[in-house]
Amino acid sequence: MSVICTLYEGHYHYGVAALVNSLYKYGFRGDIYIGYKGELPPWAKSAKNNDLPGWNGVHTLIIEPGLNLHFLSLTTDVHFANYKPEFMLDIWNKCLIQDNTTGIFYFDPDIVIKCDWTFYEKWITYGVALVHEIVWNDMPYNHPKRHQWLSIAEELGYKVVNKLESYINSGFVGVNKNQMDFLRMWRELTDFSSTRYGYDKRKFFHSENNTEMFRAGDQDLLNLTAMCTSVPISEFGPEGMDFVGGGWLMSHSTGSPKPWKINYIGEWVKGNRPTLAVKEYWKNANGIINCYPGSFIKRKLFYQKFVSILARFYNK
Repeated sequence: MSVICTLYEGHYHYGVAALVNSLYKYGFRGDIYIGYKGELPPWAKSAKNNDLPGWNGVHTLIIEPGLNLHFLSLTTDVHFANYKPEFMLDIWNKCLIQDNTTGIFYFDPDIVIKCDWTFYEKWITYGVALVHEIVWNDMPYNHPKRHQWLSIAEELGYKVVNKLESYINSGFVGVNKNQMDFLRMWRELTDFSSTRYGYDKRKFFHSENNTEMFRAGDQDLLNLTAMCTSVPISEFGPEGMDFVGGGWLMSHSTGSPKPWKINYIGEWVKGNRPTLAVKEYWKNANGIINCYPGSFIKRKLFYQKFVSILARFYNK
């Protein structure tokens, strides 16, 4: 069985709870490592102090026998978007990963899964599990942006191995225990870009100008890693995150506001209707973890349906 990790701060704990609920619903049992800044979520106040090698301030919440949430207090000034490969490697190397642990998965805290967990476990036996973006998804292997990024890798002696045709979203990565070199390369490219090219790891977006080398740097560098790695990779299309219809894998609530912050009427006035990912969030908002009174969920679902009906007759 693999382990799972995520990173959050502030109100994103609502997303973490929904992620855990969806994982439990679809059969995951095991250890989930949650890196965070600030306070523990209200729903995790009963977590107990725990000792994990290499970490200070660890609290563990046993949801039920076989499902353990380990909260790891972090003080890094690196933006969590750029901290993912380091965090995944730290967990793998420090947290008493057992010999029978098959791999590690990272999920952004605004994702919920939609299919049986056994599929994910099988997926990483084919290669590093990756999902395409919807923005820039048609991105040929000879795209000029790829040439820009490749100049970084070539300084480290890397060449193109995989002629990718699509752009990958960095909200999810799954690797098995034989694929850790992928994470090491991602971390190396991130650190090298910081020291050699002035890449500021404290930021999420690096430029509003798409002609510059980095826009969403964590994704750009993940894509560069996928281009240059000799580790096998296995790609899923944008339907894998519900960016387009027909998906059955997971839902990713990118952008803003997040589902737990949405004012449905206000969004409808702007011409926005509830997305697939928003609907999936509210299906998982309560479960093995309950963040809301049942009456609150019912109101949210009512407004969701009401606005969806309105949107059939009026769109801005």
